[in-house]
Amino acid sequence: MHLDVTDLRNFYYRSALGRAAQKVVREKLLSLWPEAKGQSVVGYGFAVPLLRPYLADARRVIGLMPAPQGVMAWPAGMTNVSVLCEETLWPIQTGFVDKLVLMHGLETSSNASALLEECWRVLGPGGRAVFVVPNRSGIWSRSDRTPFGFGRPYSMTQLEAQLRRHGFVTERAMSTLYQPPSTRRFWRQMSGVLETAGKHLPVFAAGGVLMVEVSKQVHAPARPALRETVRRPLEVLQGAPLPSAPLTGAP
Repeated sequence: MHLDVTDLRNFYYRSALGRAAQKVVREKLLSLWPEAKGQSVVGYGFAVPLLRPYLADARRVIGLMPAPQGVMAWPAGMTNVSVLCEETLWPIQTGFVDKLVLMHGLETSSNASALLEECWRVLGPGGRAVFVVPNRSGIWSRSDRTPFGFGRPYSMTQLEAQLRRHGFVTERAMSTLYQPPSTRRFWRQMSGVLETAGKHLPVFAAGGVLMVEVSKQVHAPARPALRETVRRPLEVLQGAPLPSAPLTGAP
């Protein structure tokens, strides 16, 4: 079940809790990908709050938003790069994407397997993707006050296994968003302290969000017949007819 784009916009851009969540997740993404100069960066679901740092130097930035969710113009005050699309049929050519971010896309998908196949298709060889999903063990997935309380939450084991089944190689995995999903003033003031302290808690136990970075590795096809031919190369004149004996006794 996809959330409405208006609700997502209001949370991330018009609420203190949403702006805090956006800041934490975006900083974590920037720690993985400090820059994307000359690269194609695509976000799917409602990933546009994370893409702004790449607008200046990336070759292309595109925000894909699924039809059941709806689309909004983004970024504000600049040329729109948001596109409304079918969930598993993106208007992007195969192998075009260097960096792909999914947020509020995988856990709300009605066909996660087909969605991951589309992710694989658009990524170029060696391309990277980051999947941002609610942590099943975290408190954010248990509150419907935020978008992370909707859809299907994951454990780290479940997420990595699903990505592996679709050919992705896990590069890095982490959790973040340790502050509670509360609008109370005390918790808002303590948010920075909690995020710092959360880094020292048991891995993946308390963070509200899981983030997994994967890569698309395409191996060269094995060609044993070619290797055999190289081991026994043809001689330059192999197969050519032998010259006939010269004629003698000509006048």
